[in-house]
Order: sequence, then C-alpha cells, then structure tokens
Amino acid sequence: MGRCCFYVVGTLSLLLLVTSVTLLVARVFQKAVDQTIEKNIVLRNGSETFESWRKPPLPVHTQFYFFNVTNPEEVLRGETPRLEEVGPYTYRELRNKEDIQFGDNGTTISAVSNKAYVFERDKSVGDPKIDLLRTLNIPALKNGTNDGDYVFLTGEDNYLNFSKIVEWNGKTSLDWWTADECNMINGTDGDSFHPLITKDEILYVFPSDFCRSVYITFSDFESVQGLPALRYKVPAEILANTSDNAGFCIPKGNCLGSGVLNVSVCKNGAPIIMSFPHFYQADEKFVSAIEGMHPNKEYHETFVDINPLTGIILRAAKRFQINVYVKKLDDFIETGNIRTLVFPVMYINESVLIDKETASRLKSVINTTLIITNIPYIIMALGVFFGLIFIWLACRGRGSTDEGTADERAPLIRT
Repeated sequence: MGRCCFYVVGTLSLLLLVTSVTLLVARVFQKAVDQTIEKNIVLRNGSETFESWRKPPLPVHTQFYFFNVTNPEEVLRGETPRLEEVGPYTYRELRNKEDIQFGDNGTTISAVSNKAYVFERDKSVGDPKIDLLRTLNIPALKNGTNDGDYVFLTGEDNYLNFSKIVEWNGKTSLDWWTADECNMINGTDGDSFHPLITKDEILYVFPSDFCRSVYITFSDFESVQGLPALRYKVPAEILANTSDNAGFCIPKGNCLGSGVLNVSVCKNGAPIIMSFPHFYQADEKFVSAIEGMHPNKEYHETFVDINPLTGIILRAAKRFQINVYVKKLDDFIETGNIRTLVFPVMYINESVLIDKETASRLKSVINTTLIITNIPYIIMALGVFFGLIFIWLACRGRGSTDEGTADERAPLIRT
C-alpha cells in the first residue's frame, strides 16, 4: 500500500508539472482571456461597450486659465508683457454621440460628437461673466457645440481597430498642411483605446481642436484607484522644429520654432498659435519673451493612464495653450509699437479620473481574468507540493530500509 502511494504521488507530481509547463508555453488560458476581451470590446448596438462609448460615464472637468495683462500700456510701447495667471474657471464637460448609424456589416459606425459645458462655481476662483481680465480677443467658446461628423471602426474585424477614426467631416485626410503624412487622420478621438495594450505600442490620437493627429508614447507604470495602468504622454518631438514636422510649417518653410504650432490655416485665418501651457517643452525664446511664464511638467504635461487589459482610460489630463501671434501693423495705430511675439491668452486643462464605483466594477473583471490566467501557476504549485511529498516519502522509505527489522539486526550466531 505504501509503495503504491509512493508511485501515485510521484506520477501525479510529474503530470501536474508537465501540464502546467505545457499550458504556460501554449498560453492556453491567456489566449482564452484575450479572445474573450477581443470579442466583447466591440461597438455593437446595445452592448455595455457601445453605451460607454456613446455616453462616456467618467466625469470630465475642463479648467480654463486666463493670462491677465498687468502692463497693457507698456506692452503697446514695446515693453515685455507681464502676465498673471487667473484660474481655474471649472466646467463639467458633458459628452455624447448622436445620429449614430452602423454600416459595412457592422465594421464601421458614424456619429456626431457633442460637447456641452456646465459651470461649477465651487471649483472656480470666480465667475467668468463678472470677473474683468485684460487680454487679447480670441473667438469665444460656444456651449452646446459638436466636434464634427465622424466615422469610426467598431473593432468587429480586428480589435486593434476599435474606435479608430476613418473619416472626419466627410474627409479621410486633412488638406491644411503641406505634407501628406501631416494630413493623415490617425488613431481615435482620445475618448477610448483598443484593449490589450502593451507598453511597446505607440498610440495615435486625433484631437480636432489641435488640427492634426498626434502620437503618445509609454512613460511609466501607474496605479489608479488600485487598478494597473500604463502612462502615455505626448513627447516633445510632437512640436519639435525638425524635418519630420516641416509639413506643419505654414506658409511652407516658415517654422516658428519648437513647442508651438501655427493653426491659423484651420481657424479661418485667425493668427492662433497652439502650444502646451506656459510654453512647456517649447524653445526658451518663447518663455523669456513673456514675464510670468513658468513651465512645469507636473502641471503642464499632457498624459493619459490606460488600463492595458481593457483599454479604458483611468486618468488623463489634456493640456494646451491658446496664443495669438501679434506684431506691429503700420495701418493700425491700435497696435502701437508692440513687439512681434507669440502672446499667451489662455490655457485649458481637460481632466478625467475614474470614479470609485466604476473602478470597483473594473477591478472585479481584472481580478477574474488574473485568476484564470494564473491557473497554470496554481497547477504548477500543486505539482511542486506533491513533488515535496514524493521526496519525503522517498527519504522515509530509504530510512526504513537502512534501519532494518529487529531480526535483521540480530547476530547470525547466537549463544
């Protein structure tokens, strides 16, 4: 009986170890989880994924910071502008998609992307309707506007295509810039990303207010509400004054420098220059030309924290600054002797953070997948456990054999 138990334990240990290694090498459970996620995270009418895409559940807050000119008369005389940051003026941003239509056997979906803003006084420094600020005039933000007509891929044919833009306002590419690659519409609208993301990926986003596509790269591992996340950020190369970005220089060859983007071509000719807040990652000449600029990574960097399993955004901050290109105009005495410079008017911090209730539901899903994908390790642990029992039985059996019985230990010749 003992010898039978010995062989059974040994065989079971070996079988469990071989099975666990086979499952790990073949990635059986990991592939099963991946296939389930790929199948479910698709824009299908009535699905939970579709409803979250149609009306994002996470609260989005948009903060407006204005630059108040404290020496307007001196500026007109050609002196350095002194600016004082005033803000935030915080708004709750309401997003939804309407006029939704499916096409191409469920592989594409068209929609109008709407945005509306609700002022939140308790999270603001004042009331923008009452507070007085000295700054340059720019087109006012209109409430209840839409971001354009989009055609997205649903991810039905390939999970990597989930919510990827194929058309915007009837166009498959832009026509503002001087190079084809600069006119490409790449990636998603930034509200969602495909599942099963790896840190080696480069993700693309098309923020229409930036008038171009941008890419984001992996920066660090993060934890948000106890959920694992990959932090992606906008690299300095996006607005760098390099040959790769020469197509964004308008007119052709007229590049202002690193860290700024002339978007007048897509703003009805208005001399609007985009940058990151306080000219973060821009050439020093833009920072030193204005008194009151203090670029800081913590407050002015754009980033997004994405759960790699589901592609869901857990935390993000989209930050950009609106500037006006100013110079003296002889035909307009109002411009005085003002210097030629990129003049900051305001910057926007559009942020989102997953709430505790949504995080709890997502954590439950992630924990379930972790248990499933760790089954091979559980089997391996059992194999090791039975292996230890096998070794113990082997040593115990050998000890008994060496010691022998009382008759075996007795002398051969007894007197």
